[in-house]
Amino acid sequence: MSRVRLVTGFLTVGFWTLASRVLGFTRDIMIAAYLGAGPVAEAFFVAFSLPNMFRRFFAEGAFNSAFVPMFSKRLESGERPDEFASQAFSLLGVILIGLCVVAIIAMPALVVAMASGFVGDARFDLAVIYGRYAFVYILFISLGALLGGVLNASGRFAAAAAAPVLLNVTLVSLLVLARAGGLEEFSLAPELELDRPAYGSVLVVGVIIAGVLQFGMLWVAAKRAGISIKPGWPTLSPEMKQLAIVAAPAALAAGVVQVNLLVGRQVASFFDGAIVWLSVADRMYQLPLGVVGIAIGIVLLPDLSRRLSAGDEIGSRSALNKSTEISLALTVPAAVALMVIPVPLISVLFQRGEFGADDVAATALALAIYGAGLPAFVLQKILQPLFFAREDTVSPFRYALVSMVVNAAVAIGLAPVIGYSAAAIGTTLAAWAMVWLLWRGSRRFGSAAEFEPELMRRLFRIFVASVLMGFVILGLAELWETALNTRRLRYPTITAIVLAGIVSYFAIAHIIGALNLGELRQILKRQR
Repeated sequence: MSRVRLVTGFLTVGFWTLASRVLGFTRDIMIAAYLGAGPVAEAFFVAFSLPNMFRRFFAEGAFNSAFVPMFSKRLESGERPDEFASQAFSLLGVILIGLCVVAIIAMPALVVAMASGFVGDARFDLAVIYGRYAFVYILFISLGALLGGVLNASGRFAAAAAAPVLLNVTLVSLLVLARAGGLEEFSLAPELELDRPAYGSVLVVGVIIAGVLQFGMLWVAAKRAGISIKPGWPTLSPEMKQLAIVAAPAALAAGVVQVNLLVGRQVASFFDGAIVWLSVADRMYQLPLGVVGIAIGIVLLPDLSRRLSAGDEIGSRSALNKSTEISLALTVPAAVALMVIPVPLISVLFQRGEFGADDVAATALALAIYGAGLPAFVLQKILQPLFFAREDTVSPFRYALVSMVVNAAVAIGLAPVIGYSAAAIGTTLAAWAMVWLLWRGSRRFGSAAEFEPELMRRLFRIFVASVLMGFVILGLAELWETALNTRRLRYPTITAIVLAGIVSYFAIAHIIGALNLGELRQILKRQR
């Protein structure tokens, strides 16, 4: 993949991820307004996190990190890629069906593992009911993720990147319908006396509907791309055994990452409203993470796999350095903004209805802490493909174990002292620990994994430009504080602050040589 195609792929994935995240904001703003940080909202967030957790464990994390490099190499050499993809699809399908059956039966235990603070109140029973319905989502979304990996490895990024949009369109549409009164009596838990039961119920049903739609869209996209997937009963062929051997450590590493999330939710479940606060803050920092870090990771892994298969170390280093520069040039200023003006951002976007000023303050604190870890989350997405492209999934597993210990020690140790924010601090420190370990471990890959001196100089300048931008938006937020708290003025005011931040950052970055805007324009022109 040339540099232009790398940037093109990044922009394609980034655009659709941005669209999905914006719709996700709309969804979460509606949930916050309709349900606040109450029991129905907390039960839904826990139930929805279950299939998402296992999805990252089985599909986007473990399975695809092993599958994509192996499929990319077969695609490059013409060594029966469709047959390999069909076998992997069948194997994953059988695993997922078994997982769904076990999870539905064991849902009470899973809810305890996710949020033991729920035990003894209505949130627990509701989370179990919602979880049994929502877990079906993992079957469709994980098989869809495999199809997305096939498309990405083929250089077709749009369909897989656009699929998550369907989830948020579905959920927003059903929330609007419930708000309008068309589903006001609908409840998946009529035996529980709940306030506004329709909202939680339509969200859970919407998750299943969205999963079917996402899978269907990716299946059609794969067909149109000429990729023929033929499901059948899986056999443990030598290829599938090799896939399992490579995927197993990645699955364990993904499991460790999910343990980190479990620790955070367990801590939060003992503080009323904290699960919602952390979920909303998570949504905020996931916007730049999704648009930049995840987009680069999706594009970089198949590119590195093909280059390393062809012995192109110079090209691998160039792809790594360009990915790092693009990612941090967009991520560092976003992180500074999240740390500098979290209260105005959360207040304008979420303070309405049942989501009050106390909720804003608590969420803003978590957001500022997550913001400090945002560059680390993105760097993980860049450094991990260096290992996965070489089919080394053992090293990231070892590093993930260390980060798990850091997270648990900080989150559990500090929670009795500082409360729910310990969960966010643990997540952030664990992310930086993981980055340091990945960077140190990648030194053994030689020149293909080196950061060039020019990149290091630009990164320093990017940091300087971001800090200066932070002073600009902080000053504007203080100057326009009254407008930010005035209902009719707060939206144009926060928009003006964000635009001022963008303009000031790129202007300063260009002046001090952090970014070459002329080079970026040339790349964009060559795409056309």
